[in-house]
Amino acid sequence: MSEVRVIPKFASEKEEADWWYDNREKHDEEFLQAIAEGRVQRGNLREHFAELRNSTVIKLDPETTQEAKELAERRGSDVTSVLKTLVHEALQREKQLVG
Repeated sequence: MSEVRVIPKFASEKEEADWWYDNREKHDEEFLQAIAEGRVQRGNLREHFAELRNSTVIKLDPETTQEAKELAERRGSDVTSVLKTLVHEALQREKQLVG
């Protein structure tokens, strides 16, 4: 089995797009190798999109997004996990207050 590629963290979407473009041939090779090794299965995207349909998307203003990113960095976590935790904790507090 081939080695798993480590995808770096990117400072911007442009930086990420450039990285994927610069590494496209290697990515294609790895993908074909994964197919040959049986590591690519049908239905994965369908399941992923089904999960997305059952989720809620919240658009945050840039200031709130920046605050969340800074908090995530201080916690050594990713922003999505921090936001999920904050929403969960707020819902639990609200449930106790309202009953």
